[in-house]
Amino acid sequence: MDYIHELGPLFHDVQMAAILPDGKTFPDCLPKANLQYIAEQYEQQKRKQGFDLKAFVDAHFNLPPVVGSDFVSDTNHSAEQHAAALWDVLTRKPDAEPPSQSSLLPLPNPYVVPGGRFREVYYWDSYFTMLGLRANGRWDLIENLVNNFAYLLEQHSFIPNGNRSYYLGRSQPPFFSLMVKLLAEHLGEAAYLRYLPALVTEYKFWMDGLELVKQDNRAVVRLVGLGGNHVLNRYWDAFDTPRPESYREDVELAMTSPQPSSQLYRNIRAAAESGWDFSSRWFSDRMGFASIYTTDIVPVDLNCLLLHLEDTIAHACDVLDKPSDAKLLRKAAHERKQAILHFCWDVTDGFFFDYNFKTMERSHPRTLAAMFPLFFKIASQSQANAVADIIENDFLKPGGLTTTLSETGQQWDAPNGWAPLQWMAYIGLKNYSHDRLANEVRTRWLNTVESVYQKTGKMTEKYNVFNDAAHAGGGEYENQDGFGWTNGVYLGMKV
Repeated sequence: MDYIHELGPLFHDVQMAAILPDGKTFPDCLPKANLQYIAEQYEQQKRKQGFDLKAFVDAHFNLPPVVGSDFVSDTNHSAEQHAAALWDVLTRKPDAEPPSQSSLLPLPNPYVVPGGRFREVYYWDSYFTMLGLRANGRWDLIENLVNNFAYLLEQHSFIPNGNRSYYLGRSQPPFFSLMVKLLAEHLGEAAYLRYLPALVTEYKFWMDGLELVKQDNRAVVRLVGLGGNHVLNRYWDAFDTPRPESYREDVELAMTSPQPSSQLYRNIRAAAESGWDFSSRWFSDRMGFASIYTTDIVPVDLNCLLLHLEDTIAHACDVLDKPSDAKLLRKAAHERKQAILHFCWDVTDGFFFDYNFKTMERSHPRTLAAMFPLFFKIASQSQANAVADIIENDFLKPGGLTTTLSETGQQWDAPNGWAPLQWMAYIGLKNYSHDRLANEVRTRWLNTVESVYQKTGKMTEKYNVFNDAAHAGGGEYENQDGFGWTNGVYLGMKV
């Protein structure tokens, strides 16, 4: 065994006993001895009278630190000054040689972590973190982050959810092409040449199984055939077991779900790949987590991101004077755009939705994922106008935009607002000249972040946009402070 989450009975017992701060703590621990030896000691000792599981864990493992726990904020400083000061707190040095049997995947360059329980780099978080780094002129850190993701693509043929061994079954929303585009603002067209191999590797990961899908219009891994040569993507995970970092929660949910446990676990993991973990967006029963069916859904935002990846590779091929390759990618992007508009746009509702390929119907919970076609300029002006009306009338709250319109207790539902979605909506609205609404979103969000900062001295992972006096809640852990993407979007909007 190489990792703590492979400890079998000991791992199961520790996670189910909930003796550590949360489910992520134990797999992030560092063993004080060889894991095989620790497992053998556990089998010998656990049946002895007076055995104390917590004491056994304390004796054999070092608990991981909470990132930024020793940082003391000064509210005499502005929120901008605070966010800028946190970059050094949240930056980790290269870890080419992590401790033996650590779950941490090594990275060759410095990287920025979100903060709190999140002690590793996260994929889609990092794009929004980069927005703040750009605002502060920290191109060195941006380049380091992009180089690290290119390294992960080289090592693993995809970018994992985060640089932990227990994330090696899934990725996250594919923002790498946007990172390259952002870095190209500093490096020029050379950025596209440098990262083209990595961009192609990421594309191959998401398009794995394309020929099988085209042959008989079925779903294969992350691809879904929809007839008429339409192919779009879904979220997935290579594994169908409980997530090590949320083991107890997954096992307990399986006890209440009518789904076979392996199917349930795959759907949970696929939702984790989406970054929206968790939301009623993925539930067939709006209030029922056990009804999660993520792998049946073609997400509108994912496919907009992949269209951008196709366009970015095409642009890189142009720079390299490879017109035939560029033409192929532009054709793929065009076909994807047509499929997005066909399957995800609802002319009656005037809104973009996910698509359920099993029922062959749009999945009708309204969510901020509808802003991605506006961010990437896929929508027509009339479509953007219709979406903007719904955003203003239904989603705009005193503190910014709510993620969905359903209050379910899940953290990616109302009343919570999240920095990355505020940014996608803000830029999406500006793309279609809805400047008044875009600026209202910006003003309300910045006011929320600043208000909470003045009261608490913290920038947090998510916010209650209905009432800034109430804490954002839901999910499998407490609201975290730090916080990479909040800092990034805040500073990006302040520019």
